[in-house]
Amino acid sequence: MAITERQKQLVQQSFAKVEPIAEQAAEIFYSTLFEYDPALRPLFKNSIKSQGQKLMATLKLAVAGLDDLDKLVPVLQSLAERHVGYGVKAKDFTPVGNALLHTLKVGLGEQWNDELRQAWVDTIHIVADVMKAHAFAK
Repeated sequence: MAITERQKQLVQQSFAKVEPIAEQAAEIFYSTLFEYDPALRPLFKNSIKSQGQKLMATLKLAVAGLDDLDKLVPVLQSLAERHVGYGVKAKDFTPVGNALLHTLKVGLGEQWNDELRQAWVDTIHIVADVMKAHAFAK
């Protein structure tokens, strides 16, 4: 699966608009995630604020990495290995992706539209597919 140049630009430009509200976005993300799947809460041992900082840094890295997917793949594979160590299962990617989409929708407000949503959906699928293939296809 791949994303188009236009989708990459949409994702990168929209993430740049979310970065200034990173702390608020992380709060929205985790409250939404735990609403979607309360069973995931015990996987998070650190404070949610600390976890949110890690989330936003990781998203920033992944979004920037869209410029060179070949370089991004090993980063995602390493991330997948760490997540398996935390107890993450393949099925957990769905609520995480959905919580991220909801967070972006809330954070971007009127700028959120079908084209931007699809760009993010395709990007999330690339990230999740790489991570799951590495961590769970063994």
